[in-house]
Amino acid sequence: MSEKKQHPATIAARGAGATDTSTAGIVPAISPSTTFLRDTDYDLIQPQNSYGRDHNETVRQVEEVIRRLEGAAATRAFPSGMAAASALMRTVRSGGRIVLQSGIYHGVTSFARGYAARRGITLDEVDTSQISELEYACKSTADLVWIEVPSNPWLKTTDIAIAAKLAHDCGAVLCVDATAATPILLRPLRFGADFVMHSATKAINGHSDVLAGLLSCADETHTVWQAVLEDRHRAGAILGAFEAWLLLRGARTLALRVERMSANALELARRLDAHNGIEQVFYPGLESHVGHNLAKTQMRGGFGYLMSVLVKGGHEAAAHVASRLEVFERATSLGGVESLIEHRHIVEPQSDLPENLLRLSVGIEDIEDLWGDLRNALE
Repeated sequence: MSEKKQHPATIAARGAGATDTSTAGIVPAISPSTTFLRDTDYDLIQPQNSYGRDHNETVRQVEEVIRRLEGAAATRAFPSGMAAASALMRTVRSGGRIVLQSGIYHGVTSFARGYAARRGITLDEVDTSQISELEYACKSTADLVWIEVPSNPWLKTTDIAIAAKLAHDCGAVLCVDATAATPILLRPLRFGADFVMHSATKAINGHSDVLAGLLSCADETHTVWQAVLEDRHRAGAILGAFEAWLLLRGARTLALRVERMSANALELARRLDAHNGIEQVFYPGLESHVGHNLAKTQMRGGFGYLMSVLVKGGHEAAAHVASRLEVFERATSLGGVESLIEHRHIVEPQSDLPENLLRLSVGIEDIEDLWGDLRNALE
């Protein structure tokens, strides 16, 4: 059966058509059962349901929403973004090679380094936003190329189409972590990526109350995808029914939230860029951003909710600004309806991040309240 051609906002708002078929309710039910009945001949009464580790209707419903938003062949949910990321990285066998974008989410980088060291895997970290560096890295055979678009916390933009070609030419698959964009703004599979990953804990859920991860593929027959499914099954890396239901509910407003968050972020980026207390703003929506033109061709409807700034005056000045904020909450995460700020060097002192870098996750609050909070803290 062919799928109806619907816009992303409609797919998300309608939960890809998910309803409660037992009561005709427009809100789908939660299916908490971990095991399922068989008849007297021991045949499954519902053939698609055998045991909760792999079979749950609520989980399938949220997977279908994301699959359609991504334009993917298949999607699987995981109990966290790192569970999804690590499931894909574990398909790289001992002696293999991973090309990893440098300066991305520290959790992915940390896992990749540890896994590579334990398995004798060659790990090359390169700035993939510089295509020449990626070209050089892909001159040697690899198994996996991993990029983040836009990257966290530097907001760098990598050309996905070129990255896909280079990855395929060296025998690798390409995975794009698009957490900071969501499927509303960016669909990496359209540009040739093999896999796209999201920490659904962030904007897809959007309410800072669910841990979840999502992994989607362009080809569900691909051997790497089959290995991911086997890993997920054997490791039990599944999302619970209640978390899936909350994620499905959160995703219904995804398009609206991303639209508002992106508009707020762009306006704040412009105002911060003109403020004499700010050294530099990293946001792809700014025309001065080095990846702006590329971001315009890859993203649609906005440039996302995440940005970073360098505060003039070093560590002490940045810490002072963060301490004075009242609307922005000081907390680690991003993508929620509430605006958050994080002094990255305090949270991750072992990194080489500048001590005056503040990362902002912009929410849906009134833009003047957000700007007034930042302006007062800076002045």
